[in-house]
Amino acid sequence: MSLINSTLMRNIYLSVLALFLFSCDVSQLNNPYAEHEGDLSILYSSFSERPKHLDPAIAYSSNEYGFIAQIYEPPLQYHYLKRPYQLEPLTAINLPVISYFNQHNEKLEGDFLDSEIAYSDYLIEIKTGIQYQPHPAFDAKNHHLNPQQFAEISTLSDFSSQPSRELQAADYVYQIKRLAHPKIQSPIAEIMKTYILGFNEFSKTVATLDKTAIKTVPMAGLEVLGPYQYKIRIKGKYPQFMYWLAMPFFAAMPWEADAFYQQQELKDHNITLDWFPIGTGPYYLAENNPNRRMVLARNPNYHPDHYPTQGEASDRAQGLLDDAGKQLPFIDKVIYMLEKETIPYWNKFLQGYYDASGISSDSFDQAVQFSGGGNAQLTPAMTEKGIQLQTSVTTSIFYMGFNMLDSVVGGDSERARKLRLAISIALDYEEYIAIFMNGRGVAAQSLLPPGIFGYQAKQQGMNPYVYDWVDGQYQRKPIRDAQQLMRDADYKAGIDPETGEALVLYFDTTSVSIDDRPRMNWYRKQFKKLGINLIVRGTDYNRFQEKMRNGSGQLFIWGWNADYPDPENFFFLLYSANGKVKHGGENAVNYHNPEFDRLFELMRNMDNNEQRRQIVQQMQKLVQHDAPWAFGFYPKSFSLFHSWYKNVKPNLMANNRLKYTRIDAKARSVKREYWNQAVFWPLLLTLCLLLLLLIPALVAYQRRNRALG
Repeated sequence: MSLINSTLMRNIYLSVLALFLFSCDVSQLNNPYAEHEGDLSILYSSFSERPKHLDPAIAYSSNEYGFIAQIYEPPLQYHYLKRPYQLEPLTAINLPVISYFNQHNEKLEGDFLDSEIAYSDYLIEIKTGIQYQPHPAFDAKNHHLNPQQFAEISTLSDFSSQPSRELQAADYVYQIKRLAHPKIQSPIAEIMKTYILGFNEFSKTVATLDKTAIKTVPMAGLEVLGPYQYKIRIKGKYPQFMYWLAMPFFAAMPWEADAFYQQQELKDHNITLDWFPIGTGPYYLAENNPNRRMVLARNPNYHPDHYPTQGEASDRAQGLLDDAGKQLPFIDKVIYMLEKETIPYWNKFLQGYYDASGISSDSFDQAVQFSGGGNAQLTPAMTEKGIQLQTSVTTSIFYMGFNMLDSVVGGDSERARKLRLAISIALDYEEYIAIFMNGRGVAAQSLLPPGIFGYQAKQQGMNPYVYDWVDGQYQRKPIRDAQQLMRDADYKAGIDPETGEALVLYFDTTSVSIDDRPRMNWYRKQFKKLGINLIVRGTDYNRFQEKMRNGSGQLFIWGWNADYPDPENFFFLLYSANGKVKHGGENAVNYHNPEFDRLFELMRNMDNNEQRRQIVQQMQKLVQHDAPWAFGFYPKSFSLFHSWYKNVKPNLMANNRLKYTRIDAKARSVKREYWNQAVFWPLLLTLCLLLLLLIPALVAYQRRNRALG
């Protein structure tokens, strides 16, 4: 028995020693990825919910564009580095050649008035030799599979035959026809009916036809002029149409895609165009598992495409031209992991397992601090890790809307206008930004955010009805000015003279969760400063949309993200012909000012010049005076990037930014290993303590056995 115990003691000591030696060589036991991926050119990111649509005719949200803009290619794109934003050719050889025609279809030459333009022709010539990604749709045999063949198919990669073909001009025309097909339900179909000649008539013609039948049905405004040339005819003059040609809606779509994906057996396996895109872009969707991960892989057929050689004056000093002229893309694979919670994502980012990160409210103080001048800067902990902070004011606006059809807050009476202005002053959005957004926003002075033609900074752009200019800065007018406006509107101390009680206003919102309650209480507090009793009416989004359509809402919060960098894309939100109630448009407040409409119609189709700038400023002043919105704020994005993440520059218009990104995988591997050393000494210490506790018991046991023996 003594021998057995001696052997046991020796084995314990040897186990502890082995564990100690093992701990000297092991690290990164928390690595969530395959070990062989460490030094590869892979970008690691995440998603919280799967994109609903990956068909470019339907997709219209930012999380969808994050994928499809890397896969599909419209003819144009935004220059990655130049500011202000500039369009440049992508698959096109040059920017479209535009010709103008009068109502007799005679080409206009020399000097002519915009009013003479009945049609504008956009002639687009694409590059030769561009190939689609490998895909089974390009093998006609895969369009008519038999039941036995379908039995062997569970995902797109199960197809053995995955050829390719060259991009054709007809593919761009086919996609525009898809936008018009009622069965596809493109969100921009109504807009395009206004501009593309024959779009509406085509939509009615093909309404009962299968999607694949549109290939041979003509549309008056579309013409294929050759394998690499096509023409789009639009009504009148619409310079903003050029911006649409840089959006995924106008990317190429091969007719084979619809022919292939129409097979019912594929639909039964969820193999659809909305799930597996097909494009000519730098990446293709190699894996789509929304319960775990999505993977973009480099398109082996990607055409020659190079990193910009020019940019802004400061770009070279910031290293943004180090890769000038190099072939794109730099990254071989992008792995998006499902992360529903922000804390695990944040911890993995700090460990180096995600290459970039936004900043949630829970992590903001850990990452960012504000200097005495109010400038955001990284905390010492982030600086020590070499993390980069990128901030930019987005081309978006959030606002409180006043329903101009409402009998209390709406209309063009001076009483209602002063009530709206009083509310605009009382809504302290600087406080809102500080409390609820960690300072990530800029209080808005009018419709146009920075970066949009016609935006004015400093005193020139100030809303004089809500702000004063004090010591070179905007300063919200004191609440006493708002209270005076209330008195002028016959609402002294917020009392409604018709009831003799506090004025009651109704705020419709979809923010109904427990987490939203502090915000709703904040709004009540702002109105209380004027003596107004604000009733918050929570509802689901469908009901909210219904209230907007029928005009039964009174106050609401809404926002707008720019589709393209042009003032027309914002001002049309207040154009009366786009009224929500009468016309089903995007003018949610149903604002109607004949002078504003006149200026809008004059401005919208003009080229950017000094005359257009002056008209924009007149329109800004009109809406500041009328106050159909309480201008809220322009959101400010805060993003963090590890030091190995290269070519970081905000581009709020380009959706295909991924191809410009470069990862220094070796530097990442070194940092990961340093930050994630496995720590075994606590376990070793615990085992040693257990051993020390066991020794007296073992000694006593040996003595007892000797005594019995």
